[in-house]
Amino acid sequence: MAENKTQPTDASVDDFIAAIDNSRRRADALTALAIYKEITRLPAVMWGPSIIGFGTYHYVYATGREGDMPAAAFSPRKSNMTFYVSDTFDGADSLYQRLGKYKRSVACLYINKLDDVDLEVLREIIARQYTHGYAC
Repeated sequence: MAENKTQPTDASVDDFIAAIDNSRRRADALTALAIYKEITRLPAVMWGPSIIGFGTYHYVYATGREGDMPAAAFSPRKSNMTFYVSDTFDGADSLYQRLGKYKRSVACLYINKLDDVDLEVLREIIARQYTHGYAC
């Protein structure tokens, strides 16, 4: 089976964030970095060229495909901040209703700028996802 395209790298998280052109996105990335460090108590690692991950989660699908991915992660992309979280943990619906302005897919939360959301609710979503485990 093919190996995952996204792998941990030795690239500097600090250098990656410092190179973000948009000052708001850069500030939001620093805020998200602090939140994730506080919740996970793990060092940040670059996964591929643009994902900042914490810890490792090993998954095995019913098809037999397996691999590793960050146990918690986000990416400060040009179009939005992407948080890799699901809605499979207890209380997810209530938290998402209180979060603020965002978009979602199955395993991602997209936020234009952190000023659009309640940071305490976002922090709780990240913490619950991290302690629940990535199961989507």
